[in-house]
Amino acid sequence: MGSKTWGGRFAKGTAPELERFSTSVHFDRKLWRQDVRASMAHARMLGRQGILSADEAGTLVSGLEQVARELEAGELELDPGLEDIHTNVEHRLGEIVGPLAGKLHSGRSRNDQVATDLALWMREASAGLREALADLRQVLVERAADEIDVILPGYTHLQRAQPVRLAHHWLAYYEMLTRDDGRLRDAAARLDACPLGSGALAGSTLPLDRESTAAELGFARPSPNSLDAVASRDGALELMAALSIAMVHLSRLCEELILWSSTEFGFVEMDDAYATGSSLMPQKKNPDVPELVRGKTGRVVGDLTSLLITVKGLPLAYNRDLQEDKEPLFDAVETAGDCLRLLAAAVHTLRVRADAMGRAASDPMLVATDLADHLVLAGVPFREAHGIVGKVVAHAIETGIALDSVSRADLQAFHPALDFEPAAFFSAERSLEARTSTGAPARAQVERAIAAARQQLAATRSELEETP
Repeated sequence: MGSKTWGGRFAKGTAPELERFSTSVHFDRKLWRQDVRASMAHARMLGRQGILSADEAGTLVSGLEQVARELEAGELELDPGLEDIHTNVEHRLGEIVGPLAGKLHSGRSRNDQVATDLALWMREASAGLREALADLRQVLVERAADEIDVILPGYTHLQRAQPVRLAHHWLAYYEMLTRDDGRLRDAAARLDACPLGSGALAGSTLPLDRESTAAELGFARPSPNSLDAVASRDGALELMAALSIAMVHLSRLCEELILWSSTEFGFVEMDDAYATGSSLMPQKKNPDVPELVRGKTGRVVGDLTSLLITVKGLPLAYNRDLQEDKEPLFDAVETAGDCLRLLAAAVHTLRVRADAMGRAASDPMLVATDLADHLVLAGVPFREAHGIVGKVVAHAIETGIALDSVSRADLQAFHPALDFEPAAFFSAERSLEARTSTGAPARAQVERAIAAARQQLAATRSELEETP
């Protein structure tokens, strides 16, 4: 990784236009905490191994602690001419401890240093994202508990299909986001091998203790292959893929909130704090948060695509192309985190118009499938039952009679098993309570799902509290 800051091989400095083109400190400054932490662990290991004296290692650690304090306080101005955050830290360390700072790089390369910093950052970022996911999941569960008796139409093809509980609808998104949490957890688990000590690509001839460095930094083990450790970015790809899927789930929820906010649906109203008006039309109230989240989904998916394309043709080991890993990664993490937090607030404050939902769900046509099920229980093959009910529906449409107003005699004319009072049968509440199988929207099943979700969330939060 060429720079004007080290040489011997080069007769002249880097061209100014290349310095401007290649500098990364304006974005990789995010890694300063991880860089200082990993450098301190490396210095201590060098001291334990006798590569440095105990005093030298102690002086380096003290100097790095001072650098960290200055960075935390915003007192250290980073120099773009020093290319990246890693060189800036090392340069400031040199100002503090003198030439001894040059010994810190013994047994490591910028390649394994960057890979280690990035892995540490991603593990921390994953935990923060899981916290934000848990908050949104909690909002969905609490809304489900509060709105368990609100009924609305469920849709297929954006056509009214069958009645469902609003709680069941919220819990559907809870399940999607729970799988997203699992993907983030899995991504973090595969970031549990420490690259530090892999060198540029082939390790080091110095007697490094990679196991102790890995343990100090909270990794389960050192990376087993030095080439892979410095060349691979699938940890970033996996994290961004998990975020892309999560953002798609958020976008689907947002699309429904946007539709439901429209006058045509009138099912929900966004809180004033999470909506805006029109610059021209004073009557408008626009669902900005869902629209923005829906839009930013493309941005996160684009970040993933960008890095996939960057790494697809790279030979082993390190290539400077990999400098392009950080901006899309940082952007995806920041964007997804913002979306999760804003959407949690928007859903929490959402006003549900239960009366409008109930009116839409009261259409007896939504219970037509129950007629077919009734015939199946009477021994009629389902395909035949489906055809019979289709004729009943066609009769109701042709005569302009609501399905629940078709006479008992007319129903029996289509099949003798249709012997019941239509008004009682074509009820959304009755239909829901008849759906008692696991995962269905009967009240008791939804109550069980809410209880299970609360237990699951408590376990997730407990796990996150124990994450180092």
